[in-house]
Amino acid sequence: MEIQTLSTIDNATFLQKKEVADFLFHHLDEFGDPHEDIMKCLDYALDQSIDKGGFVVLARDKGQIVGATILNKTGMSGYIPENILVYIAVDASCRGMGIGKKLMATAINMTTGDIALHVEPDNPAKKLYEKLGFTNKYLEMRLKK
Repeated sequence: MEIQTLSTIDNATFLQKKEVADFLFHHLDEFGDPHEDIMKCLDYALDQSIDKGGFVVLARDKGQIVGATILNKTGMSGYIPENILVYIAVDASCRGMGIGKKLMATAINMTTGDIALHVEPDNPAKKLYEKLGFTNKYLEMRLKK
């Protein structure tokens, strides 16, 4: 297994972004978003503008993506964490092999500042996040308009 990163300096192509979005759309299961939203997240993460940015971490086995995560920079600090982990998924046939942990360790090492993430209470990944030191400080509430 190989860990690969994509950041703003890589000038990722549409096809590279689509490969990542296709993987996440398929493997996020019930915790996923529409494909076009995943593409928007990738566009933001890989945008070279000063007010945007982030990166992608991929795990590949024999050239195929078996795990992926996207972190976006928030442009804030202190009152809001500097980074937000937006998506992470591992191919169902590869779960339990430490791929998610490797993706997260790489992402944590690549960031400057704090990282926030949202996780459903019944998502099995919640245990991984807690093992890595994430805590549940707030209950998130949203108003959908």
